[in-house]
Amino acid sequence: MEHWPVGMALLATLLFLGVPIAFALTGVGLIGVVSIIGWAPSLALLGSVFFDNGRDYSLSVLPLFLMMGNFVVQSGIAAELYTSAYAWLRHRKGGLATATVVACGAFSSVCGSSLATAATMTKIALPSMRKFGYPDQLSTASIAAGGTLGILIPPSVILVFYGILTQQDIGRLFLAGLIPGIIGVIGYSLAVRLSLRMQKIDLPTEAKLPLSERLIALKGTAGALVLFAFVMGGIYLGVFTPTESAGMGAGGALLLVILKGKFTVHSTLNVLFDTMKTTAMMFFILFGALTFTNYVNMSGMTTDIQSFITQVTTGPLGFILVVLCIYLVLGCFLESLSMIMLTVPVFYPIAANLGIDLIWFGIFVVMVTEVSYITPPVGMNAFVLRSVVPDVRLGTIFKGLVPFVFVDVLRICLLTAFPAIVLFLT
Repeated sequence: MEHWPVGMALLATLLFLGVPIAFALTGVGLIGVVSIIGWAPSLALLGSVFFDNGRDYSLSVLPLFLMMGNFVVQSGIAAELYTSAYAWLRHRKGGLATATVVACGAFSSVCGSSLATAATMTKIALPSMRKFGYPDQLSTASIAAGGTLGILIPPSVILVFYGILTQQDIGRLFLAGLIPGIIGVIGYSLAVRLSLRMQKIDLPTEAKLPLSERLIALKGTAGALVLFAFVMGGIYLGVFTPTESAGMGAGGALLLVILKGKFTVHSTLNVLFDTMKTTAMMFFILFGALTFTNYVNMSGMTTDIQSFITQVTTGPLGFILVVLCIYLVLGCFLESLSMIMLTVPVFYPIAANLGIDLIWFGIFVVMVTEVSYITPPVGMNAFVLRSVVPDVRLGTIFKGLVPFVFVDVLRICLLTAFPAIVLFLT
């Protein structure tokens, strides 16, 4: 008799009771493996997962990209990106909100964290939008939605996790995320216009700046553009590996901090300490997920689920639709990293067996996971905004996010219908 349903029920119970996901995955994975092969080999396997992966050189890409993102936040470049974007869009209706989306996309490209992007841009963009009479419903939604681009536009921590779990090339995943990320920026800009129409908002605009002044405004973005081109260009041209690019990016971000005059010993130590804390947390989650993956593989869960999906769907498209529905439901209860760690070990072998390109599948999974950042009741970006501006109700933020979620669904459908868009650069 298959016992993996019991294991999944136990995992769901532990998560419901508030047990940290790292301990829940490790505990259920260990108990499940013990029930199959016994205590001695199970403990040896557990030790191997933690020890061997803990000293794996390739995993150094994670703390290095985290450090890069933290240094970018310290550099204060987000304000300059926002100013530059507004210089080009100030004459359009909803220009401030559109500039916020563009600045979020640009900041994500050198930060890699959705939560950091949302928190940083809230402090920079929201006061300006309030000054010009933008309703909180639109202004907070544009920040929360724009922040989700941090997990797709490279370098993305979530894509690093997916690459490790599925043993896919992280450099190719980064390149595959570029075009969908750009489409996301365009889509969210259209969502701003849709919001203006739905809410019947008439916002003031400013005079269009001469081209010379708009070009001068781009000067502040030079550091971010050079850093992004350096990291991604190095990967694309094969100059260095993703792990090496992470180290170069962290060094480049530190240099950016120094050039911006923001370097202090105290702030740099805080960056290193925050990077260390986040790395430790993420490594525990990752190793727990790998332990759980061993249980999934041994228990026959993947085979059983594949048989079930084959019975209720027809081919890869049916599987993708099932996965989409599952993620949309899970996104109402779990944040993105938890969703990735729980589901990817189960789904990616099935996707591979169905002939689905795992690079494309990774981008699909991340795009669907993006939606979890802006959907109730656990929309993390909405909660980040709420913590920064406690005078705005969560209901106001979520209501404003409806057009952005709609655009996200359209983007997922587009890239599902035309997978070549994702794979074009890879």
